[in-house]
Amino acid sequence: MILKKNSTEVIPWRFEYKYRLNVWQYYQLKNALTPYFRMDDFTRKTPRGRYLVRSLYFDNDQFQAYFEKIEGNFGRIKCRIRTYTTSIENTPVLRAELKNRWGESIEKYSTFITPGDYLGFMHNRHWPDHSNPVLEEFERIYYLRAMRPKVLVEYYREGYVPRTNGDLRITLDHHVRSCSTDTLFPKTQLFKAHHNNIVVLEIKCRRKQPAWLSQLVRQHNLKYIANSKYAQGVEAVCPDLVSTY
Repeated sequence: MILKKNSTEVIPWRFEYKYRLNVWQYYQLKNALTPYFRMDDFTRKTPRGRYLVRSLYFDNDQFQAYFEKIEGNFGRIKCRIRTYTTSIENTPVLRAELKNRWGESIEKYSTFITPGDYLGFMHNRHWPDHSNPVLEEFERIYYLRAMRPKVLVEYYREGYVPRTNGDLRITLDHHVRSCSTDTLFPKTQLFKAHHNNIVVLEIKCRRKQPAWLSQLVRQHNLKYIANSKYAQGVEAVCPDLVSTY
């Protein structure tokens, strides 16, 4: 796929189902999925079959987005900037993203930005391109909610798509961890793990899970959970905030 600066991607309403797997469940499920799924292009091109995902989340000093999540508010929004490398020198493009959640369904708006765009926004708090609707809305929410960069979350992802065409994607996220920082590329990385020896399974589909996949989930005794990586990141790096709630 050719990534173009400021090209906008809209992922329409879809459902997300999340599960936590222990190591045994991970290998069992991965083997069971093999007849139905293949690695996506990003996973296939990595040496270990996993690629880095790193996201800088924005919130205000009252952690409004965090508390909206744990209180289960309907109609939540997250603002984040995402990269797939650990160094800005090795980053051709990044993503600015808005993610809306309405119950189990989500809608995501994403646009590619250059490292220069990112550095400019972090310094001036304005995007240079105001013709891009995602960046315009990102900046509007940023100022409306008095946001600042709060938490960096990173993990290694395996992505899978159906062997036959279908609006379905499965990801398996390893070594999810967070740190408190105001940049995507901190010089010192004091990360804290969310859960030891746990793999996060996410099933993403435009409609309800297909029957065979639901049956597979039941066969492996997987329990549906709310699994916000941002909320877990806040809880990992800001224990005083959580303990006072």
